[in-house]
Amino acid sequence: MNYIDIIDKIKLPFRKEKELFSALYRILGFYPHNISLYKQALLHKSVGRRNEKGRPQNNERLEFLGDAVLDAVVGDIVYRHFEGKREGFLTNTRSKLVSRETLGKLAKEMGLDQLILSAGHSNSHNSYMNGNAFEALVGAIYLDRGYSACMRFMEKRILTQLINIDKVAYKEVNFKSKLLEWSQKNRVKMEFRDLEQTRDENGSPVFTVQVFIEGLEGEKGTGFSKKESQQKASKDTLQRLRREPQFIDAIFAVKADRTKMEEEPVMAAPDLEKLENPDFIVEQEKPVEPEQPQKAAERVATQSPQTVLDDLTLDDISATPREKTREEIIAEAEAAAFADS
Repeated sequence: MNYIDIIDKIKLPFRKEKELFSALYRILGFYPHNISLYKQALLHKSVGRRNEKGRPQNNERLEFLGDAVLDAVVGDIVYRHFEGKREGFLTNTRSKLVSRETLGKLAKEMGLDQLILSAGHSNSHNSYMNGNAFEALVGAIYLDRGYSACMRFMEKRILTQLINIDKVAYKEVNFKSKLLEWSQKNRVKMEFRDLEQTRDENGSPVFTVQVFIEGLEGEKGTGFSKKESQQKASKDTLQRLRREPQFIDAIFAVKADRTKMEEEPVMAAPDLEKLENPDFIVEQEKPVEPEQPQKAAERVATQSPQTVLDDLTLDDISATPREKTREEIIAEAEAAAFADS
């Protein structure tokens, strides 16, 4: 090895360090004070590095710190930006801004994904790796320059140049919730079925699910969590429902067959002629209008005593017996004499 080769080897680390400084300046808008923090933020656990004491060196601890700082910073920004909005709206907006999907897209947009060191490809499609590196970067900024620097970074570099906070706040991203709402409103059966679980080249789990509506196959979704895969499957299924009227027709045709079968009686009604005692149906008597007193007296006078007894009801019996008048006694005596003759 000659002298020139030795000089080049000495210069190489400094050249890489200078390149990293320049790349971080483009991303952050300022030069780091403690470059080692940012190197650690870009070190994925798959590399498997350890320090002198044998402890693993990666970005997981900085990711934990950055996650907490992001929640506080973005919560502060959202609170001041949307004056008068309620807690639920503010929480939902913050969740969208700090979601793994959003942070992963930001990392790729800024070129942060090109700086991540991992055992796999440096430009991994894993949004979790990119999003986690973004959180670790915020943790490094916090330790290097403090909370105010994190606030400036999010306000000036992210929410001014890369994200429209108003569009994010009012954009509907919960496609699973919308699909469930549609199915419940139309009273159709909908479910998610787990198809497979694999791992990508970096060892991260990958889930694949599929939507089924009334047993008909909807769209599939793949993601690094069941929630993410269900969201993707729901989004594509909603788009299909909007674009393919025949898909909706097929769903409701199956639903009609199912509800028709559910409404059919499980057994035929009993045959009255085959029953030993068919007289179990009691016809309801029609209400009788109250009879006028004069007509009642005429009817009683023309009826035999037995007929009068047959027509006797509890309404004709008073609690305390009433003394008969002289005219009633004579009338009863005449009636009895007439009946005996």
